[in-house]
Amino acid sequence: MDYSTLTVTLDQHVAHVALNRPDKANSLNEAMWQELQAALEWCDAEPQVRAVVLSGNGKHFCAGIDLAMLMGMQQAVEDTCEARKRDKLRRLILALQANVSSLEQCRKPVIAAIHGACVGGALDIVLAADIRIAAANAVFSVREVAVGMVADVGTLQRLARVVGEGNARELALTARDLPAAEAERIHLVNRVQPDAESALADALATAAQIAAMSPLAVRGTKEILNYSRDHTVADSLNYVATWNAAMLLSEDIQQAVMAAVTGGKATFRD
Repeated sequence: MDYSTLTVTLDQHVAHVALNRPDKANSLNEAMWQELQAALEWCDAEPQVRAVVLSGNGKHFCAGIDLAMLMGMQQAVEDTCEARKRDKLRRLILALQANVSSLEQCRKPVIAAIHGACVGGALDIVLAADIRIAAANAVFSVREVAVGMVADVGTLQRLARVVGEGNARELALTARDLPAAEAERIHLVNRVQPDAESALADALATAAQIAAMSPLAVRGTKEILNYSRDHTVADSLNYVATWNAAMLLSEDIQQAVMAAVTGGKATFRD
């Protein structure tokens, strides 16, 4: 696909999706929201893709929703009927939620490499990733209350599961800036690297390590992790038993066992 707001490359089973509006600090306009979902759905469907890295071109990862888009929402949902107007707005919000959730729903693990600003809608996006690696200059913020609105595309649903209830409430209610070192301390990011280049290199190396594993096992592991987060232990144990009853006896496990026995390297097909 041709993208107006992203660059997408594929190398050695790793897809690199980069937000590409550097002159606008990669702020999220309507096209970028939609293209992000399109890119992640392509990564999900493309057999050659085994892991995904998400980054931002320019000085910042992403400065959040484009203000022009935010201001234009009133016109986009205008209707003479108040109920229909509200229904249009609800559908617009649900569409943005789907754009963000595409990272979570992609069967391939998504690693976010974050530098500079990661605020508002950008934080919604990286919270839907599987792994987050930050540059030392990264700054995070749940910005919405500062502009008089409630965050509505994922942060309030995912943040507490990552950083704990108290930390999530403080960040959401104060809209304060969270520097990379503190983000690492509260486990918002997996680790911090000295600069943007190092963070991206780390993310690509992590993706390459994942891409060397059994694609079936990686996809299944992400599926089970997501399911287990949202269900009881008993339900999740039952689900993984059913999953492995269907998926365990694969050629991948034969390749892995043979490699372990011979001391060789397992090679898996897409």
